[in-house]
Amino acid sequence: MSISVNGIEITDADIEQELAHHAEAPNPVKAATEALVLRQALLQATQQAGLIAHNANEEDAIIERLLAKEVKAPTPTEEECRRYYSNHPARFRSGDLVEASHILFQVTDKVPLDALRQKAQEILARVLDDPAAFEQCARDFSNCPSGDSGGNLGQLTRGQTVPEFERALFALATGEIADRLVETRFGLHIVRVARKVEGAQLPFELVKESIARFLTDYAKTKATRQYLEILVGQMDIQGVELSYAATPLVQ
Repeated sequence: MSISVNGIEITDADIEQELAHHAEAPNPVKAATEALVLRQALLQATQQAGLIAHNANEEDAIIERLLAKEVKAPTPTEEECRRYYSNHPARFRSGDLVEASHILFQVTDKVPLDALRQKAQEILARVLDDPAAFEQCARDFSNCPSGDSGGNLGQLTRGQTVPEFERALFALATGEIADRLVETRFGLHIVRVARKVEGAQLPFELVKESIARFLTDYAKTKATRQYLEILVGQMDIQGVELSYAATPLVQ
């Protein structure tokens, strides 16, 4: 069955061209297809709202105008910012440092995810039982260049890695190996911290503007997701089931 939005077809050539923007997704074809469906839905919504793109170069700007009109996000109060600061103290520290290692099991189209996860779990059980085997397992199994040096990533501070990896790293104590796999867009990781140096807590006044920006962006993302879910529900979409409605639509 062909893929279409209110009768407007999305071709294989369209999907192939879009793929480059989703190379790091677990399923690039699915991610590209969903992005195109959502984009087409938004373009049709812009026309219904009387916002006309006269050429392809104007489409992104017209979509932004539509979202600015339809998506309203509240501005966080200082009380909300202080509550977020109090509830997430680890995010507002300066100077935290870890000396970390990992074993990466990269997700690829050639290896079924279930089989990859099973292998990663086996190696995790091995290094938890025998931490001294970590470096050799990294050399034998890691898909990261750091495997050649036993998985050593060197010294890392906050902000240097993707958020889910950072959270796992800084939750560990010196000498600790995470007791579960860490999943990121790069694959499945076994994570170890050889050394941890605690930093200092940043005062609220120093970080309140960044907290306000974060909460505003979060509220906008949530409101955009809700708007897209409603929009998609109003359209006749054939040939694909959307798993989410929050894909960034403007590159």
